[in-house]
Amino acid sequence: MSKFTTAAKRLVLGRPFRSDRLSHTLLPKRIALPVFASDPMSSVAYAPEQILLMLSVAGASAYVFSPWIGLVVALVMVSVVASYRQNVRAYTSGGGDYEVASVNHGPRWGLAVGSALLVDYVLTVAVSIASAAANIGSAVPFVATHKVAFAVGAILLLTAINLRGVRESGTAFALPSYAFVVGILGMIGWGAFRVFVLGEDVRAESADLILVQEDTHLAGFGLVFLILRAFSSGSAALTGVEAIANGVPAFRKPKGRNAATTLLMMGTLAVTMFLGLLFLARLTGVVMAEHPGTQLVNAPEGYEQKTLVAQLANAVFGGFSPGIWFIIFFTGLILVLAANTAFNGFPVLGSILAQDRHLPRQLHTRGDRLAFSNGILFLAGFAILLVIAFDAEVTSLIQLYIVGVFVSFVLSQSGMIRHWNRLLRTETDRDARRRMRRAQAINSFGLFMTSGVLVIVLVTKFLAGAWISIVAMAAVYWLMTAIRRHYDRVAEELSEEEAKPPVLPSRNHAIVLVSKLHKPTLRALAYAKATRPDILEAVTVNVDDADTRALVAEWDRHGFSIPLKVVESPYREITKPVLDYVKRVRGDSPRNVVTVFIPEYVVGRWWEQVLHNQSALRLKGRLLFQPRVMVTSVPWQLESSKRRSGAGSWERPIAGDVRRGVHGTQRGGNGSDEERR
Repeated sequence: MSKFTTAAKRLVLGRPFRSDRLSHTLLPKRIALPVFASDPMSSVAYAPEQILLMLSVAGASAYVFSPWIGLVVALVMVSVVASYRQNVRAYTSGGGDYEVASVNHGPRWGLAVGSALLVDYVLTVAVSIASAAANIGSAVPFVATHKVAFAVGAILLLTAINLRGVRESGTAFALPSYAFVVGILGMIGWGAFRVFVLGEDVRAESADLILVQEDTHLAGFGLVFLILRAFSSGSAALTGVEAIANGVPAFRKPKGRNAATTLLMMGTLAVTMFLGLLFLARLTGVVMAEHPGTQLVNAPEGYEQKTLVAQLANAVFGGFSPGIWFIIFFTGLILVLAANTAFNGFPVLGSILAQDRHLPRQLHTRGDRLAFSNGILFLAGFAILLVIAFDAEVTSLIQLYIVGVFVSFVLSQSGMIRHWNRLLRTETDRDARRRMRRAQAINSFGLFMTSGVLVIVLVTKFLAGAWISIVAMAAVYWLMTAIRRHYDRVAEELSEEEAKPPVLPSRNHAIVLVSKLHKPTLRALAYAKATRPDILEAVTVNVDDADTRALVAEWDRHGFSIPLKVVESPYREITKPVLDYVKRVRGDSPRNVVTVFIPEYVVGRWWEQVLHNQSALRLKGRLLFQPRVMVTSVPWQLESSKRRSGAGSWERPIAGDVRRGVHGTQRGGNGSDEERR
């Protein structure tokens, strides 16, 4: 079973990497772009669509606001990208927004950012995968009817790829990411060429559908609220920008400059594609309804509304199936891979939080392939739960989205302003001060823009589902503070013990538990005797009079010098009588120690564990809570465990083998060592 598990693990993950190979896994900019920026680039596949879906409530006439909403979203994205270019140059350790907020605002604010980002990374995976299922489902009906199963399978596949290591996952994701960018930009360019140069009438399949607004009196404040809600949904295009700040350690040197360049490339591509798709949607007359069944009055029977990208591809490449399938395939694929941004950001942030004792220490260490394996598994598990809970519906999940990321944006930008203020107090060089002032101005503008978006998101999305994200952030914050308190309490307790001089026990009372007189018992007796305790005795629990009398008689017949104590158990229990006896012999002296030796079988098959050692496990679990009691397991390897570990193979001779006549035989195969002893 162990060999099969190891072989399967190596097949999925590959051979383990040595720690000194970490430098070889660092990423160049061409690979870092698809690894860390696939989420903001791919969000253009659903962010423009969400703007149109929100505006559809007011009817098709409200679509006139979509270009202006898109321009404001693009402006916010430009300000955020410019701001984070300052962040990654100033903080290169990988803490990102968490480090910026902790250093400049204090640990509590840093923890608030950390909890917001952890929640947002989980939502990034869920939203990206659900959107991929919707896009692929536009062309493949089977996926549309099995969205949840597809989403869960995609998350598991991403998990396996990321467990192989950052560099390998980046290489695997580079081609689909660049193919998506080429496909979207090519579609935008070819569509504009057909309309403005060739003079063709490019119309989407939904262009002739009539969209009826749900509320005929929607005007004034209601219309403003709707526009703001559309803007908040479109702001999903900004998610993932912060992942590059968390992933700076994965870049090649100079890390800060390479990360800043990658941010610039990502921002340029994302803004171009985002505005281009909104522009193309206006040209082709795409109609998107939040509730197609009730809002589209002249839709044909059985009409299935396709995604925005699918409709644009059909309109622009009408009659050229390879172009349509290229766009749909790589859009779906990049949306699956977009979750990889979170698979790189979440484990790194989790490792830093674990290093600061806010999360379990297991999240801090790297796995076989130098990736933070435990963090990857945690992220995958939570994302799968979300996908199942919300039935892989993008419209439902998007309402929970982007709250956390804008909380981190605001605290990060305000922290950077404090960062520059602190440096300006001591800097005297005029050129350096001018650069700092320029960077501070960029961060101030970013703070102004992201604060406005955060307020809009909270106002427009709170009742629609954003409150769930806020509750989740609060829960994660409370959990991390509780973990930190626990670690601090344990550290304080241990440090107090270390401050005292070590005191040797004055009396060690050793007890060997005996159920039968066989080889495991003989080994336990021999080992206990070798430890030279002050008192050594064997103890058996009388649960069956006949068996106990037979054991005592066999013990006397062998003539052991170690006394056998019989502990009565009128209710046929084993654990409680042993515990009571151990408490009695331990006494009240703080320097008395009792050592309990428990013979145990070591088995090679999982089902054998069910048949053996159950009483020993229960007893150990109770004894470990007893003060001044040491528990020692004395293993006896059964044949199945030897075959599993290869212990039955030929071994080199040891001193005395030739004299005893055992040289050239298999040692340990039939218990002959124990019999000779």
